[in-house]
Amino acid sequence: MSENQSNKASTRKRGLMMVGIAVGSVAIVWGGYQWFYGKYHISTDNAYVAGNVIQITPQVSGTVVSIQADETDFVKAGELLVKIDPTDAKVALEQARAQLEQTIRDVRTLFANNEALRAQVNLREADFTKAEVELARAQDDVKRRTPLLNSGAVGQEEFNHVNAQLASAKSMAQAAQSAVLAAKEQLQASLTQTEGTSVEHHPNVERAAARYREAYLALERVELVSPIDGHIAKRGVQVGQRVQAGSPLMTIVALNQLWVDANFKESQLQDIRIGQPVELVADVYGQKTVFHGKVAGLGAGTGSAFSLLPAQNATGNWIKVVQRVPVRIKLDDAELAQHPLRVGLSMDVNIETKDQSGKALADMPRTAPTSATSVYDIQSTQADAEVAKIIASQLSRSGVQGKSSK
Repeated sequence: MSENQSNKASTRKRGLMMVGIAVGSVAIVWGGYQWFYGKYHISTDNAYVAGNVIQITPQVSGTVVSIQADETDFVKAGELLVKIDPTDAKVALEQARAQLEQTIRDVRTLFANNEALRAQVNLREADFTKAEVELARAQDDVKRRTPLLNSGAVGQEEFNHVNAQLASAKSMAQAAQSAVLAAKEQLQASLTQTEGTSVEHHPNVERAAARYREAYLALERVELVSPIDGHIAKRGVQVGQRVQAGSPLMTIVALNQLWVDANFKESQLQDIRIGQPVELVADVYGQKTVFHGKVAGLGAGTGSAFSLLPAQNATGNWIKVVQRVPVRIKLDDAELAQHPLRVGLSMDVNIETKDQSGKALADMPRTAPTSATSVYDIQSTQADAEVAKIIASQLSRSGVQGKSSK
C-alpha cells in the first residue's frame, strides 16, 4: 500500500472517530438532560391568559344620559360608569314615600281607635253597673210593697207603678249588658289588627316600607358603578340609547387577577399535581421575562366534552384525536404587577413534575368566594335609613312611641 493511500485511510478513520465521539457526546448530553431534567418537565404552547371578564348590565330600564368611562380607562370599585335618566324613578319614589306616610297615619289611627274603644267599653260597663243598681233598687221596692198590698197599707196603683219600674230596670240592665258585649267585640276586632305589634312593625307599614325601599333602590340603580378595580375592555353603549335591564353595556377586566389556562394532551396529565411549580413565558415579553406560578387545579373534562357541538364518536368512521384537558395555573402577583398581561395572550408553559405529593384533583370545597364586591351594600343600608327616618318623623308628630298593643 502506498503512503498516500495510508494517509487517506488514517484521515478517514480519524473522521469517523470524531463523528462517533460527537454522536456519543450528543447522546450522553441528551440522556443526561432527559434523566435529570426532561423526565420531570412537561410543556405546551397551547396556553392562554384568562381572567374575570365582568359585564356591566343595568338593573333598571331607561335612557342613557351620561357615560363616564371608555375603553382602556382604569376604574376603581364604586366609580360611576353609566347614568340612566332618573325622572321616572324619582316619580315612583315620591309616590312610594306618600304611600308610606299615609299608611303610617292609617295605622296610627288603628292604635288610637283601640284607646277610644277601651274607653267605650269602660263607659258601657259603668252604664251596666248603674243599671244593675237601679234594678236592685226596683226589686227591693217591689219586695217591700208586696206584703203591704194585702193589708191595704200600699195601694194597687202604687204597687203597679213599682212593678213597672222593675220591668223597666230589667230592660235597661239587659240593654246595658248587650252594649257592654258589643263594645268588647268592637275592641277585640280592632285589637286583632294591632295586637303583638307596633306602628313601625305593623304589616301594613312594613309592606309600604318595602315598596319604598324598592323605589329607593330603583333610583339608586340608575347610576351604574364599577363592582371592582379594573380596566374597561369593551364599551357598547351610547348616550341616548334605550337600555333594558340585563342588557350588556360594557366589560371590565381585573388585570391584577389573571391566571393561565394551559391545555395539555391527555398523555401528559399522568404526573401533573396541584401545587407543582410552573415557569411561563409570554409572547408579548419574549424569553427575557419568565413568569412563575403554581398548578391551581385540573379541569373536570376535555375541551371537546363541553363544546357547543360535542363529538359523536359512535357514528360513522372514527379517527382517534388526542384530547386536551385545561390545567389552571396561578401566577405570581408581584411578577404580574411588574409585567402586566392581557386576557387572551399566548403563553409557553413548563411544569416541573418532580414533586408528586400534591393531588390530581381538588377534593376540598372552597371556603371563601372567588371574588366579591361590597359596593352595592351601601344602597340597601341607605334605603333602610330613609325608611327609619320617615317612620320616626311621622311618629314624632303625634307623640306616638310605637308601643305594641296588648
